[in-house]
Amino acid sequence: MAWFPLLLTLLIYCTGSWAQSELTQPPSVSGGLGQTVTISCAGSRSNIGIAGVNWYQQHPGKAPKLLIYGSSNRPSGVPDRFSGSKSGNTGSLTITGLQAEDEADYYCSAWDDSLSPWLASGYIRPGSSHGISTCAHACCVPLL
Repeated sequence: MAWFPLLLTLLIYCTGSWAQSELTQPPSVSGGLGQTVTISCAGSRSNIGIAGVNWYQQHPGKAPKLLIYGSSNRPSGVPDRFSGSKSGNTGSLTITGLQAEDEADYYCSAWDDSLSPWLASGYIRPGSSHGISTCAHACCVPLL
């Protein structure tokens, strides 16, 4: 079948060299309404260290929304409650004054100089509108 080589290629990406250059997040982070939470995204010199990190917010059933690009730049229309920073090979997204509508998945991504495609990893998913918890995404996904 025509799609078989593509599927095989994607499987190789996710189980082969991709696994050696993924982005990772801590097991959990939590915060109540009105509080400040910081989500970290650890990479390596070849991705976050060189190119910085981008952050996306995704509500269930909706397309991801770009929150931060180039580690600390905020697109117009994104509330200033969202801010980003980078230290070495780790990027951070900080949400101040946590609101109920911040309940969403948050993804980090970075260009990897050694692999070429974009890497997307780790997301946070809140347990309720009163707090946020994180979990790590197991496989890197190329955003073509």
